[in-house]
Amino acid sequence: MPSGFLFDLDGTLLNSDPLHMAIFADMLRPAGVEVDHAFYTSRILGRNSAEIFAELLPGCDAVAMDDEKEARFREVLDRTSIAPTPGTERLLDRIAAAGLPVAVATNAPRQNAEAMLRAVGLRDRFPVVVAAEEVARGKPYPDVYLDAAAKAGADPAQAIAFEDSGAGVTAAAAAGCTVIGLTTSLSPDALRAAGARHAIRDYEDPGLFPLLGLETGALS
Repeated sequence: MPSGFLFDLDGTLLNSDPLHMAIFADMLRPAGVEVDHAFYTSRILGRNSAEIFAELLPGCDAVAMDDEKEARFREVLDRTSIAPTPGTERLLDRIAAAGLPVAVATNAPRQNAEAMLRAVGLRDRFPVVVAAEEVARGKPYPDVYLDAAAKAGADPAQAIAFEDSGAGVTAAAAAGCTVIGLTTSLSPDALRAAGARHAIRDYEDPGLFPLLGLETGALS
């Protein structure tokens, strides 16, 4: 039986990546940087926004642009009807019935994390939320997963992490977690190449609960 379950947020508990991509495209277009799906998944997905702006727009005020981007995201989120990833609530119910802890480990800033969890009605389901600014290093480093596991009371080497980005998979795997990738933006092969043990479309995958050790057997 796993020691606990750790969840990324963007693209894992909700499909918010299209909102992020549109905002990045709008902010980077004036500088001649065109953001399409391929660019987003290879250069932006799962990374810290300030680092992205500093890399793509040398000499810019990356911190100010990061603040603007995240504020824009919260404004768009407030106007958008968005649901959790299919199967999320059933999965959380099953985990709770097994008496196992859950936590969110995200590269998003705290304000965004809180806004996203409220938007999909999941804030009360996660007593532990660790955001990017609360650890020394963001993903792809393991800090956010190690901190989330510690606060949830889970052994990261026995925990299962759900992720959708290469940086996130790398971070969770480096923390010692068994990683299950969601194919929100990346292919199963790309997720496995980053370190995911398995890849699923969403939490309605018919083989998910036995895979997690929540029905019969342990994680295979």
